[in-house]
Amino acid sequence: MTRPIHANPGAKLWLNLFEQAQHTGRPIREQLCQALRQAIRSHALAYGMRLPASRTLASDLGVSRITVEAAYAQLEAEGYIHRHVGKGSFVAQQFAGSSTKPAHAQPSSARLSARGQRLVDGGGCRDPRLPTAFAAGSPDLRVFPHEIWRRLLNQQLRRNQTALLGYGDPQGYLPLREAIASYLQQARGVKASAEQVLVLTSSQQALHLLGSLLLDAGDTVWLEEPGYRGARTAFDAAGARLLPVAVDQDGLCPHATLPPPRLIYLTPSHQYPTGSTLSLPRRLALLQLARQHGSWIIEDDYDSEFHYDGRPVSSLQGLDDSGQVIYLGTFSKALFPSLRLAYVVLPPALIDAATTARTVYDGHSSQLLQAVCADFIEQGHFAAHLRYQRKLYRSRRDLLLDEINRKLKPLLTPLPSPGGLQLLTLLPDGLEAPLSQQASALGLVTPGLRGLYGGQEAKDGWLLGFAALSAEEIRQAVATLANIDRSKGK
Repeated sequence: MTRPIHANPGAKLWLNLFEQAQHTGRPIREQLCQALRQAIRSHALAYGMRLPASRTLASDLGVSRITVEAAYAQLEAEGYIHRHVGKGSFVAQQFAGSSTKPAHAQPSSARLSARGQRLVDGGGCRDPRLPTAFAAGSPDLRVFPHEIWRRLLNQQLRRNQTALLGYGDPQGYLPLREAIASYLQQARGVKASAEQVLVLTSSQQALHLLGSLLLDAGDTVWLEEPGYRGARTAFDAAGARLLPVAVDQDGLCPHATLPPPRLIYLTPSHQYPTGSTLSLPRRLALLQLARQHGSWIIEDDYDSEFHYDGRPVSSLQGLDDSGQVIYLGTFSKALFPSLRLAYVVLPPALIDAATTARTVYDGHSSQLLQAVCADFIEQGHFAAHLRYQRKLYRSRRDLLLDEINRKLKPLLTPLPSPGGLQLLTLLPDGLEAPLSQQASALGLVTPGLRGLYGGQEAKDGWLLGFAALSAEEIRQAVATLANIDRSKGK
């Protein structure tokens, strides 16, 4: 007896695999064998993958279990699968080729839009996936209070699992917005209410959203020089005219010949990457300029939680009386990167527009994680974790400075670093590229300074991350770095 295979609605995956093998003139056992052989050869069934139990597959396909057992036995005899009593049947063959790229795929020659090409040409924004020395900008996830987070997560699942698994408010989970507003008022002097807070997935998403919302092609944007590459990428993709503005020990230093900006991007509390703080006279001057020209200011307070020397400077937004400043923050460094939660504090005039724009991106962030984060803040765990991190990271910064001064001078010249998760060190001109290649060959990551410039007067240096490294890892990494051949860079 022969008949085509029919799958019930719960077996769509297997129906897709068997569609090309359905020939009414062939025994059903051969249809099964042919479909499974083809799936394994094309990597639709990957090496080591467990196949459904014969009873389950027979039920899904509406065929006899004896037929499925016969097909499995045939494939085992041919070497395609292996079977273990009590464990199941597994794919035993691995064929050359890739299952992730169609056979007809060619090297990329796609016709991109002008905006898309600018995004690609900008190189993207990639963060380190592992705490490798000296990858910059990563917290130490080993010291995160995992048990507390797990307990809060389980509590939320027990209390609100149905509600938190649905679609959420695009502006963000209200208890989290309330917790963020309260924290920012107390810790950063931000003028914030829950109604002004917009919860997003990341700072980078916020920059792209704000660029799309506030900039037209050709609009002028002032950027710090050197400065955060992700901001440059976001505003360049929006078609803006980017003007690098030099930074000195008092922060952004604009000159009178610059054209008025539509938008100014700043990291005023801890300038990225130099570590300087925008002085009060310059803060007041920039706020006056923004009022005069109707400019927006984005204040990216990316790591203000980590200030080690003296008292942290309050936010620029707290000085703003005219609604020109948009305040941006993230939990990626204070908690953990995969949380994917950031926030902006919006002037009242932008709340509705920005919330609507957020629906166009990805709708909302995870409600469940927002709820857990709100509990984490409200119950005092966030403040306690920050206190511990500050003490720990300060000791690691001090150790890195000591190790550099003992083993890497005069090659490296550290700049003052009152806070943050990385240390900026200057190199002699022309040495960044060749020494970075040597460091990479030794298994070290040395993020370069030169790529953070948008103009022509770039300097050589490294931005060395220390927060995610233990004391011993810092000592070993510096000792390894001291082995580079400095003469090869000349």
